Amino acid sequence: MRRKIEKSKYNIWQNVRYMLRMACRSRKSGVIVLCVLTSILQVFSSLTGMLVTPVILRCVEERALFSELMWTIAAFAVVMMALSGVITYVDKNSQLDKVTVRRDILLDLIKKDCTTSYPNLESQAVGKMRRRAYNSVSGNSGATEAVWITLSDIIKSAGGFILYLLMLTAVDPVIIIVTASTAAAGYGLNCYTKNWKYRHKEEVSSYGNKRWHITRRAKDIRLAKDLRIFGMESWLYDMYESVMTLYRGHLRKRERVCLAVDVLNALLVFCRNGIAYFYLISMTLRQGLPVSEFLLYFAAVGGFTTWIGGILDGFGKLYEHSLDLSMLREYLELPEMFLFDEGESIDEFMANCSKEGGGAEGCLELKNVSFRYPGAKEDVLHHINLVIKPGEKLAIVGLNGAGKTTLVKLLCGFYDPTEGEVLFCGKNVRSLNRKEYYSLFSAVFQNFSVLEVTLAENVAQTDVDIEMERVRECIEKAGLTERIERLPAGYETHIGRKVYEDGIELSGGEMQRLMLARALYKDAPIIVLDEPTAALDPLAEHDIYQKYSDMTGKRTSIYISHRLASTRFCDRIIYLKKGQIAESGTHEELLRANGEYACLFEVQSKYYGEEKWERKYS
Repeated sequence: MRRKIEKSKYNIWQNVRYMLRMACRSRKSGVIVLCVLTSILQVFSSLTGMLVTPVILRCVEERALFSELMWTIAAFAVVMMALSGVITYVDKNSQLDKVTVRRDILLDLIKKDCTTSYPNLESQAVGKMRRRAYNSVSGNSGATEAVWITLSDIIKSAGGFILYLLMLTAVDPVIIIVTASTAAAGYGLNCYTKNWKYRHKEEVSSYGNKRWHITRRAKDIRLAKDLRIFGMESWLYDMYESVMTLYRGHLRKRERVCLAVDVLNALLVFCRNGIAYFYLISMTLRQGLPVSEFLLYFAAVGGFTTWIGGILDGFGKLYEHSLDLSMLREYLELPEMFLFDEGESIDEFMANCSKEGGGAEGCLELKNVSFRYPGAKEDVLHHINLVIKPGEKLAIVGLNGAGKTTLVKLLCGFYDPTEGEVLFCGKNVRSLNRKEYYSLFSAVFQNFSVLEVTLAENVAQTDVDIEMERVRECIEKAGLTERIERLPAGYETHIGRKVYEDGIELSGGEMQRLMLARALYKDAPIIVLDEPTAALDPLAEHDIYQKYSDMTGKRTSIYISHRLASTRFCDRIIYLKKGQIAESGTHEELLRANGEYACLFEVQSKYYGEEKWERKYS
């Protein structure tokens, strides 16, 4: 698997400036000074380490006094210890600043996730960009933190390069040329290895993802029953082994490449050292070069190679960081499909609707709406015309795939129609502040999220200023009071066991009731229930819907259900078929029409015992 060379929207220097701005924004501009200071100190530490042996040998050659020799050794020891201590101190103090800058960028990403237009979250291209963006802030090795280390290494290598270059000018220029040439060749070989690994990065990542998925599923409590009933353990084991076989094959290819490069690098080092020895020995024979200077120049040759390699390698790493930072910036700057703060305020339109007697809390209309998901070949909805009156209780029913959930997502403003308009109080939703529009809805969707916090916090969706009386009232209406009040911690009980050891696990039906309580607590003017009671039996579902009928009052309510009998209390029912409104009317009107709704209701009533249902709930 080969990867094409990526083209970034921003170059290296633009991304470096971006990180400098982020450091200033986080009030951690000191990280820049500390990085430069660390680099300078490391250069002097390296230089001191290189000088210590030649200087001591020079003292020996000049027959210096023993006390002078000891003082020289002690001075170098003190200097090296001091430099090491200062470097460690500066590095540790800069670490917190680096983490703070990365944390602030992570918060920017989280904010983008929570506020970006909903279709962005379902786009595969945006998803890839988002994963790469999070990789850059995922840890100390992420680009947003590692870039400071790389910049320090480049500054350090550049400083060392200049000092050692000045030192080697006293030697034959050929040594400088040979050293620079072998260092560049070695860098080229290392780049080949890095590029090979980069081209196969997706392949390695796919192996890792597969292994992670298999091991995760093997220990997933939700799969534990299936593993035992269907004997899936051998199947999972075989899948894991097949992935590992492919991965081991890749590792063998990678090691062959690395071995070949290492052999060539060893030959380059041999040639460089051989030529350096030849010239230095020649100088010793011709000019009587002292042993101390011989060691100094030879160490300088090795150090000079290291600094050249460090500069080249540093820019290589900086390029990789730049790719990740570009993806991060492109995600953060991703254009929004919807208007948020730039959109028109919805309050004035609600006021206008109220003045006109329409009731702002329920004035919704779909006008010739069609919708097609990105990349799909066909429309999910076809030319839907629907007016939802203020305070109306509307049920949307139909078979799987009829477009019920998509219709609700359009009403809630998660999508804009491919064709037609969604109107609120006669105004196209596209021009309104979408965040304010969302505030009009309280919903329970098929897939809902539960945070591992207390029951009260899940209902209120906040941890401050929780109105406990409202929480209890909503829990009561959802039919969950008895279950919660039996718990030792009551409404302060934590949900889930991943964060808190004392957490509890709710059943599917109990979880859905909790979500109903959450929807009630928000007290929005429009309530949407997208099959929120699928985990309940028909009688419990009917009971919940009857309670909802009572508690929603005059608010606009939209219900989606597979069980047709549950929504008979609604003012109007629309039956969707293949993305179109096939039938519309009250429950009784649709039964008298003897169409597909009546046929489906008759089929379901046989399973639910319609006569008993009638006697119990008529």
